[in-house]
Amino acid sequence: MEQVIVIGAGPCGLSAAVALQRAGLSPLLIEKSCIVNAIYLYPTYLQFFSTPELLEIGGYSFTTPHDKPYRQEALVYYREVARREQLRIRSYEEAVQIEQTDTGFRVHTSDQFGNRATYETHKVVVATGYFDHPNMLGIPGEELPKTTHYYKEAHPYAGAKVAIIGGNNSAVDAAMDLLRVGAEVTVVYRGKDFSANIKPWVRPLFESMVKKGRILMWFDSQVERIDEHAVHVRKGNEHVTMENDFVLALTGFRPDRQLLTDIGVQFHEETNAPLVNPDTMETNIPGLYVAGVVASSKYDANEIFIETGRLHGLSITKHIVSDSISDQNHQS
Repeated sequence: MEQVIVIGAGPCGLSAAVALQRAGLSPLLIEKSCIVNAIYLYPTYLQFFSTPELLEIGGYSFTTPHDKPYRQEALVYYREVARREQLRIRSYEEAVQIEQTDTGFRVHTSDQFGNRATYETHKVVVATGYFDHPNMLGIPGEELPKTTHYYKEAHPYAGAKVAIIGGNNSAVDAAMDLLRVGAEVTVVYRGKDFSANIKPWVRPLFESMVKKGRILMWFDSQVERIDEHAVHVRKGNEHVTMENDFVLALTGFRPDRQLLTDIGVQFHEETNAPLVNPDTMETNIPGLYVAGVVASSKYDANEIFIETGRLHGLSITKHIVSDSISDQNHQS
């Protein structure tokens, strides 16, 4: 019987596990992919918006020669935290169901080969992320092999005609990167002006490339259909067709709430965020907690970042420990 199972080994799940372990609770982490998989899926050369101090967990110093760390540095950092804390992590094993029992919970899992397993535990912390659930466009051609919701690096698109859907940091970073390999880049964005969320050290360079015509920026525009060799766009009141080789639909991601929904967690009517006690991160189901982006609004996964989500584990641990002490006093 496990004391605590943490579902998800991203930065927030790792942070919760470190806090729980230091409290003597020996958590088991279940992760359907590799640890910090969302960061692994980031563009290869991505630079974080945050300073290294805001990405730290467990009191471990995140050292880097840069003002803002890069993806590869973050992968090394979080791997090292997990190693030094000797966290128990079941990688490539997905939690598919959480079931309530008389003594706590039963977590059902399936590994990458379809093998099933079941774990009994007193408490569960759901710290699943969102990066494997892109916001779909719902337009014809989205399923074509030329269309992707993920951007890794520029090399495959050298010399190609690339349409980027979106106007925030992921779209801007991709556009600047693609420019370096000679891609013809058109950014299709619903907004009427540049997003206010663009990294301040990137925005002037991006705007300069747009003004010089190196990057085509179509405001107040929306892709309506994707064909094998073209993209059809509503641009203002016009309908425009442009030649195209690849489409990067960088329209953001959403958290997966299925585990929580299936077990009966309640959600806020307006925001669709899980209803939790903000001091403990406990849901309406006693002993079931959420940490990280899964606790955010369905419509704005960016409202919770690593910087804030990493602190959820401290609140959760404090509550579980106080609960355990209370139970022991009651039994005695």
